[in-house]
Order: sequence, then structure tokens, then C-alpha cells
Amino acid sequence: MQNLTALERRAAISLALVFAFRMLGLFMLIPVFAIYGKDLIGFSPFWIGLAIGAYGLTQAILQIPMGWLSDRIGRTPVMLLGLTMFAVGSVVAALAESVYGVTIGRILQGMGAISGAVLALAADVTREEQRPKVMAVIGATIGLSFAVSMIAGPAIAAAGGLSAIFWFTAALALAGIVIVLTIVPKTQQQATDSEALARPGFIVELFRHPQLRLLNLGVLVLHLLLTAIFVVLPSQLEADGLAAPQHWQVYLPVFVAAFVLMVPLMILSMRRQQEKGYFLFAIGLLIVSLLLMINGGLWPLAIALLLFFTGFNYLEASMPALVSRIAPAGQKGTAMGIYASLQFFGAFLGGVLGGIISGQFAAASVFALAGGIGLIWLFLARGMQVPQRAQRLSYLVGDVDDAAAKTLVSQLSSLNGVLEATVVVNEQRCYLKVSSTGFDPKQVEALLSRHS
Repeated sequence: MQNLTALERRAAISLALVFAFRMLGLFMLIPVFAIYGKDLIGFSPFWIGLAIGAYGLTQAILQIPMGWLSDRIGRTPVMLLGLTMFAVGSVVAALAESVYGVTIGRILQGMGAISGAVLALAADVTREEQRPKVMAVIGATIGLSFAVSMIAGPAIAAAGGLSAIFWFTAALALAGIVIVLTIVPKTQQQATDSEALARPGFIVELFRHPQLRLLNLGVLVLHLLLTAIFVVLPSQLEADGLAAPQHWQVYLPVFVAAFVLMVPLMILSMRRQQEKGYFLFAIGLLIVSLLLMINGGLWPLAIALLLFFTGFNYLEASMPALVSRIAPAGQKGTAMGIYASLQFFGAFLGGVLGGIISGQFAAASVFALAGGIGLIWLFLARGMQVPQRAQRLSYLVGDVDDAAAKTLVSQLSSLNGVLEATVVVNEQRCYLKVSSTGFDPKQVEALLSRHS
């Protein structure tokens, strides 16, 4: 938080809280629904998975469109709309007496896809050189929210049942609305920075990017595995002798230990310049953990969960950073929007797949299939290429047309240290990826001054 202005600090904290409240509400159902949903009308393994993953489908579909809508009608109205939908979905699920009603509530919750609007507002009110710090604070709340939800979910459900989870999430949504109305900074000027915001013109191009495609597939598989195993894992813990109210006794030490183990992996991977090797090692941890889960048993499950979340935390932290580095200059916002959409779509697929398999076969079949999917991911991930570290810069270029922009890109690309150059005509701005050595900003400034 150093070097941030009071406005930037306020934006970082308030937007992180809004983000965290929504993610908590989405995640808390995962560790409890398979157990506490048994009294619902229509309960079955398939509907367990569908209800757990349903929010991911609407999140995936609406993630980028809601960000674009915030460009048209403003960030605050979109955030208020999304949080209201989230609150409505929570109330619908809380009042539901059937698994179908809960699923409809989860779909409505997922329609509150405000990630794009939150990140866009962060871009609006922060200076470009400080923006990565603010984005990092907001992004860190995802992992923290998941860890808290794994512990808070069972505790709340034990105290008040499944409906208490949804009433609590409705309260979180209302708290988020209050924060948006009273604390989140208001802005009349909306940023047009393509490094922060998703732009429709880049989507097809980025879907075809081979390295981004591997990472997008990776995050889809990662969240597919997560939701698939949690369709059956709570019931498996209960079958192994641990009552549902005591599940936190496994989750809490596992999450703390997994975080402690993940940190040195991150440090070593960067210090030794072996990010790909550690990336593959983390996928390997997932596979080993899933295979350990097949035979059940309380201690084997606890050890398997420790390995799973050590790998999961490492991948969850490293993959967005790799997307950011690989994304072409000026297209990071769109690349991250696609990545987030596939992340949520993976959660949906995992819930559905876990429900279908567990409905036909034993829980061990879900773990075995998940391990097989992990092996396929490991095989494909061998083709990943880790790019060199680069700084991302942007400059105003004045009034240029398409022809002038093409010429300018060619000239910028020929300068020493410039790895990539993109000129976005409708923003009148150029975006550069530059190496840490050999780059001279004065050359860029001199070239741009001749075009102004």
C-alpha cells in the first residue's frame, strides 16, 4: 500500500471488501451442500453438483458483458445491480424447500457478475504506475475468501442449517451495497485503458493465442477439479467418522499448512527461474492428491487435501500472473476477462460432472476421473512457454488514423528493448512491453513527439 494516495488506498480496500463479500457468498456452499442439502425435495448427487456449479455458468456468461455495460451506464450502477441480483438469489435459495429452488437461487447469484466493473473502477481512480498494487489487493481476496469460506461455511451450517448460509450471503450482499454507496469512490471519468478493461475487438485473437489457450484450459480444469471433488468430499469425510460440524478441524489446519507450503514454492520458482518446472510440479501434486483420495480414510483424506491445496494455491496465484505477462501489449484486460470467464465455467462443469459420476458410481470414481483429467492437463501443460519478465508501459500518441498507427507500431517495435507494441486508435494510446535491459524511454518519447 506504499506510495498510494488516500483515494487509491480507499479504492483498494473498499473494492476488495465488495469482491470478498461476493466471493464468500459463492464459495460457502461448496463444503456443506452435499450434507445439509439432504432434506431438500429432489435431492440427488446430480442436483448437488448442479447447484454447487450453477453460479459458475452465469458468471462465465456475464463476466465480460457486465464489464462492457459498466462502460455504457457507469461502474456504480452495474455494481449495485450485480449485488442486488446476488442478494435476490441468496433470498430465493434461503427460502427454497427443494434442490431446484436452491439451483435457481445460485443461478441468480451468479448473475451478479461484477468482477469486470470492480476492476474497471479500480482502473478509473488509480494512477497507471500504482494500478498493479491496487489490482493485486483486490485479486488477493479471491484466495482469502475461499479459505475463509471453507471454515465459515460448515460453522454457519452447523449453527443454522443450509438456509443460514444463504441468509448470511444475502447480508453480505447488502453490506456490499452499503460500501458501494458510501465508501467506494465515485468517478465521472471512465478509463479507456485496454490493459485493465476487456475490449470486444481482441477476444477472437486472444482465444487463438496458443500460450493463453493453455492457461485458460488450465484454470478451467483447476476449478473443475475443485468443484467436482467437493460434490462428494464432505460426505466422504462424514462416512470416515468426522461429523459435519467438525469438518473445520480438517479444513483449518489444511488451509494454513497449504499456504505455508505454497509460499516457498513461489519464492523458489522465481529465484531459480524455473517457473515451468514448479508449475508442472504443482499439477503433479493435484494428481497425487486425487489418487490418494480414492481409497478414503480420514488421515489419507487430510493428507490428500494438504497436497491438493498446496498445488491449488500455487497455481491459483501463478496463473493470473502468467496470463498478464503473456497477454499482448494493450490486451491484458481482455485476456484476464476471458481467463476469469473460463475459471467460472470450469466450476460449473466440475459441479455437473461430479454430480453425474457420483450419481452412477461411488465417490472413488469422482476422484479417479479427476485424477485422469489432471494427467491430461499435465501432458498438455508441457507445451507451456514461460515468457521473460517485462514491464508494461503506455503513452498517449495524439490523433492518429489506422495507417499512421500501423507505421507507428512498426517504428516502436524496432526500438531497442521493445518486445511488443500496440496502438489502439480509438484510445489514442500506445501500449508497450519492454525488457528490463536495453530499453530507453527517451527513444520512445522522441519518436512519439515526431507523430504529435
